[in-house]
Parts: sequence; C-alpha cells; structure tokens
Amino acid sequence: MSEHLRKAVEDRRDEVVALTQALVRFPTVNPPGDAYGPCAEFIAKRLHRSGYETRLIVAEGEPGHTDRFPRVNVIARREGRAPGKTVHFNSHIDVVEAGHGWSVDPFEGVIRDGKVFGRGTCDMKGGLATSIIAADAFIETFPDYSGAIEISGTVDEESGGYAGVGHLAKQGLFSRPRVDHVIIPEPLNKDRICLGHRGVWWAEIETHGRIAHGSMPFLGDCAVRHMGAVLAAFEHDLFPALAARRTDMRVVPDGARASTLNINAIHGGQTDDYTGLPSPNVPDRCAMTIDRRFLLEESLDDVKAEVVAILDRLTRERPGFAYAIRDVMEVLPTMTERDAPVVTAVAAAIEAEFGRAPDYVISPGTYDQKHIARIGHLHDCIAYGPGILDLAHQPDEWIGINDMVQSAHVMAGAIHGLLTGAAEPA
Repeated sequence: MSEHLRKAVEDRRDEVVALTQALVRFPTVNPPGDAYGPCAEFIAKRLHRSGYETRLIVAEGEPGHTDRFPRVNVIARREGRAPGKTVHFNSHIDVVEAGHGWSVDPFEGVIRDGKVFGRGTCDMKGGLATSIIAADAFIETFPDYSGAIEISGTVDEESGGYAGVGHLAKQGLFSRPRVDHVIIPEPLNKDRICLGHRGVWWAEIETHGRIAHGSMPFLGDCAVRHMGAVLAAFEHDLFPALAARRTDMRVVPDGARASTLNINAIHGGQTDDYTGLPSPNVPDRCAMTIDRRFLLEESLDDVKAEVVAILDRLTRERPGFAYAIRDVMEVLPTMTERDAPVVTAVAAAIEAEFGRAPDYVISPGTYDQKHIARIGHLHDCIAYGPGILDLAHQPDEWIGINDMVQSAHVMAGAIHGLLTGAAEPA
C-alpha cells in the first residue's frame, strides 16, 4: 500500500501546481485584508468536491474585521467510516504586500525552472495546496479510514491571527475532543519539523513634551529628543545585553538564538499627511513601537521590567522626561515535546521519504500555533511544510514543485500514521 499512496501523490503533481497558482491569484493582501471572502469560498468549493463538509466563519468583532474587509475563514471536515482521531491541517490565506523588485507578476503564479513564483507561494499557499493534495491521495488510497481529516484556511496570521485561528480557537474548533493533531504547513523546509516559536512582546512607548514655536524651541520641550534618549539607552544598555543571551531552543536562523528587539516604528512631530511645507512646531508627543522576541529561558515579566527600568531611570536623570507604555501583544514561547504523536508521525514520514531523520527547529517568529496552545489548550501541534523560510516576504518569492510533491508524500504518510497508529504506510 505504500507504493499505492506514493503513486496517488505523484498522480497529483500537476494538480498541486494548478491549485497553488489558483490560490496565488487571489490577492489576499493583509493589511487591509483584500479578497479573503472569494479565496475562502474557492477553497470551500474545492474541498466540498472532495467530500468535505465546509463552513465559512466570519470573525465579527475581531481586530481588522469591517464590512469592507470582512475576516472570512474556511474550515472543512471529512469524516471516515468509523470514529477515530482527527488530523487538522491549518494554513493562513493572507499574504503581505508584494513590494518592489519583482521580475514577474506577483499574483499570476508564473512557472519557471521548476518553481511557482508569486506572493504567498512559499508563505504559505503552496503549503495549503500541498496539504489538500496529500489528504486527497490518502483518501483515495485508504477510503475506509477511521477518524477525520480537517483542513482550514484562516486569515490575518501575518498580523497576529486573532481574526483567524484565534477566533476559531475561541469556538472550540482547535480543542479536544474535536481535534487531536494539528499540522501547520509553514515554510520551514521539507525535511524539518518546527516544534514551536520564541515569545513576543509588542509595546508602544510614548514620550511627552510641550509644544512651542519651532523658532523658540527653548520655550517648549521636544518629545522626539526624549525619544532619542530612549534609543541611546537601548543602544548602550539593552541591545548588548540581549545579544549576550543564548537559548538552548534550536531556533533558526542562528542569529535568532539570541534575544532580539526591533524598533518597528517611530512617529513624532509633523504628520506625514500634510501638503505643502511643515509648520514650525516643537513636537509634544513621540511614539515608538517595539517588537521584542524572547527566549524560553526568559520570563515575560523580566522582559518588560528591563525596558521599564530604563524608562524609569531616564525619568529620574533627564529633566522633563515623562513617558507612557502600552502593551500591544504578548505571546509566550511554545515548544511541542519531541515525543508528541504528531512529531513522531511526521518524523517517521520524513525518514521514509528522505532516508534520514528530520531536523528539529524553532521558528524565530510566532505563528498560529500560539492560539492553538493558549486558547485551544492543544499541544500536539507542529509546523511542517514545503518552502524555504528565507524566501517569505521577499520579491520573487517562490516554491519548488518537487518540494511540494515530496512534502505531500510526508503529509500523506503522517495522516496514515496518525489515523492508524502505524509509524508509516505499510
């Protein structure tokens, strides 16, 4: 039966390419959340033809949802002939903006040199197409399987996933007893298993000043200069301390095995929506958004405290310095155990396909596993999928056709192992 399953995947090589192209042609750019509805409806129709019961779930009340840009998710379930475990493949359908520097139309799905090019091919519409094809091949080969297979296409992963997996998890759709095993086809390479991710704390720091005429700045207090003092303290004290910390987590790439902080944005003074020349004002407000990624060995309380300590020190030492800080998002690090059933099954399928054990890695950034763990309390979850992580969000993003087919072999073998209890197709 192993050869039958392999043949069923190979027979769908052209189909996985065509499906990837079709998905890429929906410009589901986030923000603002374009084309979510049409893309979700397309996926629902495709899965319905394969015997799935499908639902479109609109995330009303969640961040980003508006009448103009509705947050539309699709979830599909195909029951087997008898009760059993449920395997769920979750992929996000949103993509980042195309940006500049493309040699092809980013929303056409151009095929060249054995690759499909386009925004979202790698991250992660190619993975979504691969999971659908793998499940189809398994169903054809083992029509009497026990248990259930679920596939979902969810939104807003690129902006936190709160209207996507977060919303569905609140409804119990990523919890036992409904779901037992979750595979997220993020592009971590075809022979890697991603067990989890670092933690993240987003915050907004605001410095305060006093407005005055720009020709007489001594009569005011410049909030941008105060923010400059924050940046200087970060450069002198915080960045070196973060760079010195290393984790035992196998985070890739190697630079992400240290704690990191990114200055995501700074806004102060004259807004950028004016026409003509700017007015001569001393800015009384400056806001900075920080993106702090932290390690399993760090606590969130300590992560926050070291930033607050710098701000409090400046309050004592710098005349006129005043600040406010606001949490934007916080997610703890997560890491699935190496002996979890989904890890074991995917590892066996990778070894069967490539003749070697997989690499076990941790993602530098968070992805939707965070919601499945913290809201669904389901920890038998990993990221595994085709595609090279370094290509995500880049111009001329692509995914290899052979990589998708090989990953489909792995996914189909993992379904078999999880629904039958076998290590690999026998």
